[in-house]
Amino acid sequence: MPKETYDPARIEPYWRARWDEDDLYRAVDFDESRPKWYALVMFPYTSGDLHVGHWFAYTGPDVHARYRRMRGYNVLFPFGFDAFGLPAENAAIKDGGHPADYTAERMERMLAQLRTLGSAFQWDRLLATSDPEYYRWTQWIFLQLYKNGLAYKAKAPVNWCPKDQTVLANEQVIDGRCERCGTLVVKKELEQWFFRITQYAEELLSFKGLDWPEKVVTMQTNWIGRSEGMEVVFTALTKDGGEEKMPIFTTRPDTLFGVTFMVLAPEHPLVERVTRDDRRAEVDAYVEAARNASDIDRQSTEREKTGVFTGGYAVNPVNGEKVPIWVADYVLMSYGTGAIMAVPGGDERDFEFATKFGLPIREVVSPTGEASAELTQAWVGEGTLINSGRFDGLVAKGPAIAEIAAWAKAQGWGQPKVTYRLRDWLISRQRYWGAPIPIIYCPDHGAVAVPEADLPVLLPRDVDFKPTGASPLATSAEFVNTACPICGKPARRETDTMDTFVDSSWYYLRYTSPHYSDGPFDRRAVDYWMPVDQYMGGIEHAILHLLYSRFFIKALRDCGVLSFDEPFTRLRNQGMIVFGGAKMSKSRGNVRAPDEMVRTHGADAVRLYMLFIAPWSEGGSWYGEGIDGTRRFLTGVHFLATKTYPPDPVEGDSTQERGLVRLTHQTIKSCTEDIEAFKFNTYVAGLMKLRNALQDLHASETARTGAYRRAIDAMILLLAPAAPHLAEELWRATGHEYSVHQERWPDYDESLSAADEFELVVQVNGKVRDRFMLPVGTDEDRVRQTVLARPRIVGLLNGGQPRKVIYIPGKILSIVL
Repeated sequence: MPKETYDPARIEPYWRARWDEDDLYRAVDFDESRPKWYALVMFPYTSGDLHVGHWFAYTGPDVHARYRRMRGYNVLFPFGFDAFGLPAENAAIKDGGHPADYTAERMERMLAQLRTLGSAFQWDRLLATSDPEYYRWTQWIFLQLYKNGLAYKAKAPVNWCPKDQTVLANEQVIDGRCERCGTLVVKKELEQWFFRITQYAEELLSFKGLDWPEKVVTMQTNWIGRSEGMEVVFTALTKDGGEEKMPIFTTRPDTLFGVTFMVLAPEHPLVERVTRDDRRAEVDAYVEAARNASDIDRQSTEREKTGVFTGGYAVNPVNGEKVPIWVADYVLMSYGTGAIMAVPGGDERDFEFATKFGLPIREVVSPTGEASAELTQAWVGEGTLINSGRFDGLVAKGPAIAEIAAWAKAQGWGQPKVTYRLRDWLISRQRYWGAPIPIIYCPDHGAVAVPEADLPVLLPRDVDFKPTGASPLATSAEFVNTACPICGKPARRETDTMDTFVDSSWYYLRYTSPHYSDGPFDRRAVDYWMPVDQYMGGIEHAILHLLYSRFFIKALRDCGVLSFDEPFTRLRNQGMIVFGGAKMSKSRGNVRAPDEMVRTHGADAVRLYMLFIAPWSEGGSWYGEGIDGTRRFLTGVHFLATKTYPPDPVEGDSTQERGLVRLTHQTIKSCTEDIEAFKFNTYVAGLMKLRNALQDLHASETARTGAYRRAIDAMILLLAPAAPHLAEELWRATGHEYSVHQERWPDYDESLSAADEFELVVQVNGKVRDRFMLPVGTDEDRVRQTVLARPRIVGLLNGGQPRKVIYIPGKILSIVL
């Protein structure tokens, strides 16, 4: 039997050891007797100790997974570490250690903290992406994409972080800065490895069958950026008197007659061929300066437009006009064709540019159908075409688009086209701590895939991994020098490593069979567990990780490795816990660790406080002193279960008992609905309400009844997901068999949970004037009679009659005098 007082320091380690010994939370592969439920949290970087923000993120999902288990599901709830990448490497450089050692130490520390949480994570499936037995299969997946044409190497302008000395994908540049260190990103021209994610752009726009937050869907949709329009081919006149095709993409072919100049991105190959010799020096200087500006800065609407004239011209196919070709950095080579037709009369950006450089502005869309005396700004609204030849008078943005597009297609210089903002995923990194790309370069055979039997290509340990701009692996002769798998001649290895997002794009598949050695996963296990039923994590991964993971599933499906289309059926995002008005981070010095609170109050109290402090989906500010309240709540629950639990209950039918039965069923219902909806703060509030009611009754005759005993049993069961240690202790203390976590979630009776009375709010001329209780089911006539007979309402009427009475059943009766 338990001791007299609630002592978490005694009971929590005991029960955690017991659960581990009994392997209580083990998921059973291929169990057809129960429905499966794959619950997954986004795994953390191995960048340091866990803080209360981590516990906030993990406690809610742990409650939800435990709840599902009690509902009879076979629950897979694994955990692991995103162990490769810059955070661990930079920390190791700062501390003077090795990334492998730093990572191992951090994982050990973080695991110890996680275990004190008392979570239901299944530690037998633990993985780390830096383990050779994991990245062996990351490399294997790379090879499948390579063999199927979905991985390729190409020279391209790339985002370069001067501090981290590595390439970044477009998605890793936030407001022109490196997402990791905040350094301004510059452009470099390098040969890099890419994944062909753009091949799946259209499919990635479909979220059919997914229960995802609308905000995430919108963010991905906008990032993919689908545009329908037309590719129109202008003719560029080169400096040597030749002609070259100059395709542009436009969504407004109806404005083609308004083109007065063309603009090329500084990186466009035509810049070299159309620039006249007398303009060469100025153009070259401008192009070089543009290389060091970020895409975000170049497209900023607040930045003054810059540009230079090449001296060259292009021919507009609609009217044969020669229009000047400029170079300007607000046009990006990475979007569209890297060339635009400028219509300053109908585009604000083009108007600003034309005004600054004194270029012609032609009105082609008029809101009145008549030409304006003078254009003081671009007109981007509705209107009809003018100055557009035989198309004058057509409605812009409608019939005019269709007719001009059909004409262009018939003439052979225009074709319908769909473009996307999305660009292929650049995965090369010139850093050490990542999975080596499994490619060998042979003088005779070029790029050759490493044979699958030779995987993994291991990271050499003795390498100077401080960033220099070149891959550290290139300094290891032992690593670089190898033999061609085809001819056996001397060859060299690829020295770039893979973006850490490659590792995290498939880890959820490995969890299904983490010790499988004949492939990245056991296909039977993947077919049983996947897709993930409930994925939980931060919205900051909406574009990077979530988009990449969706691409991986579709790509592996097309490689014949998988048979489903999406990785995560349901997604829920948690909010952020802030302290001092900012996200917790070591660099800000505002991290709050949970360790001391656990030692003082116990893990269950900390868990409960994490659930109660703020809505899980919204987050909130951290106020550590509030944990005293959750500790008192748990102490009160302990008292009720150990001191007032009736050993030989009697059955009765008093008003108090009926009220307690009703509250018990109401609490079961509300807790069930709240956990399903991830409303963990109101779930805890419901438990507190039941505890308070039991506390009020503990010295009454009702405390000797079966209703009281069943209420305590229900409270322990409902508390089990949130405070697993105490619930286990009290389940034993009240005479039940081990374990509470193998019990079924309590059911509620809708008829028993229904209230006998409701509170009617009475408004007079919009102001609340009375409140009182009425029996449920009272008809409207009886409600009116009762209200109009209330002394306060009689006084307000002052002998008169209401002009209008509006009744909202069971809630409000409103009187208009």
